[in-house]
Amino acid sequence: MKKIVFTLIVLGCSLAIHGKKPGVIAHRGHWRVENSAQNSMNSLNNALAIKAYGSELDVYITTDGQVVLFHDSSINGKRIDDMSYAQTQEIRLSNGESLPLLSEVLKEAAKQNKTKLIIEIKPHDTEQKENEAVDAVLDLVHHAKMGKKVEYISFSRNVCERLIAKDSRAKVAYLGGELTPQQLYDLGYSGLDYHIGTMRAHENWFDEAEKLGLTVNVWTVDDEENMKWLIDKGADYITTNEPVILQRLLEDR
Repeated sequence: MKKIVFTLIVLGCSLAIHGKKPGVIAHRGHWRVENSAQNSMNSLNNALAIKAYGSELDVYITTDGQVVLFHDSSINGKRIDDMSYAQTQEIRLSNGESLPLLSEVLKEAAKQNKTKLIIEIKPHDTEQKENEAVDAVLDLVHHAKMGKKVEYISFSRNVCERLIAKDSRAKVAYLGGELTPQQLYDLGYSGLDYHIGTMRAHENWFDEAEKLGLTVNVWTVDDEENMKWLIDKGADYITTNEPVILQRLLEDR
């Protein structure tokens, strides 16, 4: 009888864990709507409006120390991290907005308590610039009193590990895909944030991460088949360009 009860408890716990609903992260904000654009103030406000778990954004530091939102490393043959802030303001997003400052985004996000900012600090062309970007971002977050409303991701291990070293409370996930959950745990990461193809190829990493207390986020998932698969696998978060579709899918399950 005791064995039966124990088995039922274990099964119940397993169902509870894998029946959890992942947080919805809007990739570069919720931009697939009219008059919006990736990494714009509009896309941020759209993500806040639908109460997504997170609104992901990409940042670079300019030559004069300003942190701006933009995804691509360069435009018209010139790197963003080789531009002054004034030069970046000559760029226009597809909806006509100029490149937002991270300070502006933090101020807007501070008005609510539902949606976190998932800040991706992009790889810069030198380690020194990456270090300056990390320090500037942490300073902005600190002064905005947004530490509990922000999480960090990067493809650069230098960026991630400087974040971990500078702020032991920061939630930092790696995007690269080549490190195992155990390696990430040993280095002090809070989670992994890997491409759907990587997680399809390493299904065992879901359970390994869970055992180590690491979070699992998967990007960039826009189709329902992969969304359902990730829900069933117990992913903690799903990053998508279609956050409303994912929210509706989660409501139906």
